[in-house]
Amino acid sequence: MNSVFFLVLRRMRAPLIALIVFYAIAILGLTLVPGVNADGTPAPPLSFFHAFYFISYTATTIGFGEIPQAFSDAQRLWVTVCIYITVIGWTYSVLTLLSLLQDKSFQHTLVASRFARRVSRIQTPFYLVCGCGETGGLICRALDLMGFDFVILDKDAQRIEELDLEDFKTNDPALAADARLSVNLLMAGVRHAKCRGVLAVTNDDECNLAIAINVRLLNPEIAVLTRVRSPAVAENMRSFGTHHIVNAYERFAEYLALAVSAPEAFRLIEILTGLPGSPLPAVHRPPRGKWIVCGFGHFGQAVSRFMSLPGIELTVVDPDATGPENGRLVAGSATEAGVLHEAGVMEAAGIVAGSNNDVANLSIAMMAKQLNSNLYVVARQNQAANDLLFETFRADFSMVHTRVVAQECISILTTPLLARFLVAVRKAKQSWSKTLAMHLEAVCEGLVPQVWDVRIAPATSPAVCKALQGKRNITIGDLMRDNADRDAALQGVVLMVERAGQAFLLPNDEFMLQEDDAMLLAGKREVRSVLDLTLKNANALDYVLTGRDQRGGWVWRALFGKKEAREQ
Repeated sequence: MNSVFFLVLRRMRAPLIALIVFYAIAILGLTLVPGVNADGTPAPPLSFFHAFYFISYTATTIGFGEIPQAFSDAQRLWVTVCIYITVIGWTYSVLTLLSLLQDKSFQHTLVASRFARRVSRIQTPFYLVCGCGETGGLICRALDLMGFDFVILDKDAQRIEELDLEDFKTNDPALAADARLSVNLLMAGVRHAKCRGVLAVTNDDECNLAIAINVRLLNPEIAVLTRVRSPAVAENMRSFGTHHIVNAYERFAEYLALAVSAPEAFRLIEILTGLPGSPLPAVHRPPRGKWIVCGFGHFGQAVSRFMSLPGIELTVVDPDATGPENGRLVAGSATEAGVLHEAGVMEAAGIVAGSNNDVANLSIAMMAKQLNSNLYVVARQNQAANDLLFETFRADFSMVHTRVVAQECISILTTPLLARFLVAVRKAKQSWSKTLAMHLEAVCEGLVPQVWDVRIAPATSPAVCKALQGKRNITIGDLMRDNADRDAALQGVVLMVERAGQAFLLPNDEFMLQEDDAMLLAGKREVRSVLDLTLKNANALDYVLTGRDQRGGWVWRALFGKKEAREQ
């Protein structure tokens, strides 16, 4: 507010000085010009108070008459001059004020001041999202769905205006500003006591690097999650301790290789890392055999590296690349049928259309499919605006880097235990992964489940902690009862319990809980709110444990206690 106030004073300095001078001249003149009495005899000039009072209501065009008595002709002549000069002064002031209100820098200062006040008043934990394009938008919608507050910085003013159309349920201040500048990060709450972490998810690697450095210097205690494409920039980020670095190309290449080598584990990971509430992704079963990778940029190099598996033979098609270490190179454009024939498209089991051009990728995929209808097609989609084209083509497996980054960010931020569980999934047997995936699909009825973790601690689970301290036994089966009907089980799954560094995967209903246990769960969104009530409310917990429905309010007890006594 100080900057707004001083900006107004600076721009209004000349008009205010002019008004003060005009008023002073007008008042001074009335204290010098003699008046006239009712009988025509000369009268002394107006006193300073009466002159000030008269000019105040005359100059503002209110009008009230000549007081304390009728004016002389000399006074009326001076008043006429005063009217014109004060009207000119007010006109100058009003036009200057209107010009100030339309000034872009003043509007930005006003918006920034309002933004800073909203951020300072946030009372719940929140995340700072730097960059709200396709990836940032997906992250914000997922955070909003899960009830987390967030603050948005994006240098695109039009994008910030579009956010007003989003039906966010949480408190979400947004500002059009460059997130690379430390002053903007401070204004957005990077040092706020409730800031949980910063997500640098702009489209520019250098910008994300600058944000990560700023946050590590301004507030080393909070987590920094950055999006990156270049391996060199990723190494730079690691050098100063960036907590989480998400490379969509590396992650998708890893998933593609996992889908080939361990399809059931990949299916389970897809379910657990998807955007909550969205439809479950299609089942992917990429074949082994000969694969063609079209494009050898950052994405193509990552695919070639991760697809170096037993039973996989790689051929890279690129007009400029030197070729992979473990495969052969065909120089040329993959949009040409002759080049695809040279790469062996007729004998290939799969093809990756991985250039940075969506039209070229669709052209490669369509031509390859025409030449070999049995080909497994993996298509890279660079722009979300081309969703309709890729949905119409229906590639066997599509890589949309914005969604890959968003899914990874959400899982890292909201469920720290999930990363450990996914490591165990990669090592587990295929039959185990398949059974769990089918169970989750049935529980969530075709939608991606919400995955969250909760710790049995006084701050998050006061009712359960108090019961455990009172030597009561509580099992997972007890907690997973519906606190409205204890005979019904909640539609959720306890994936893991972490205790003193040891992980227990898929604990059964008889697993005894202890204080400071951390649970990783998956299920429908409403299951989380029901379980949260059981963890925090002593009456709800007592009901699921014993079946006794103890109403907590005195009004409820007064109304229904007598009725229950009569029934007994």
